[in-house]
Amino acid sequence: QVQLVESGGGSVQAGGSLRLSCAVSGRTFASYGMAWFRRAPGKERELVSAISWSGGNTYYTDSVSGRFTISRDNAKKTVYLQMNSLKPEDTAVYYCAARRLALGNIPITEADIGSWGQGTQVTVSS
Repeated sequence: QVQLVESGGGSVQAGGSLRLSCAVSGRTFASYGMAWFRRAPGKERELVSAISWSGGNTYYTDSVSGRFTISRDNAKKTVYLQMNSLKPEDTAVYYCAARRLALGNIPITEADIGSWGQGTQVTVSS
């Protein structure tokens, strides 16, 4: 059974930084694309960033492009989301997600996802 465990969330002032980590167990991590989604209060869950199984392709939603960086360490079976220049509108529960199928393109939609983490809260105050 695949398990995804997020860490690194917390509270920070606007302009600050946080790094989220997601440790994966129970599967061959290196073969699967990974993604970070978030759900802000009163809003739908949205894709924030994604990375291909090889790490060669990445995706960022427009609102975080240039501020967030996704990366993966296949030896540690961990995916990261470095978040800089945080804004109050980045406040949300952030979810780590693993692509349902091995290899292939980066996961973009929830239909691409096979496994979810439990979520970690990020709160940015102004």
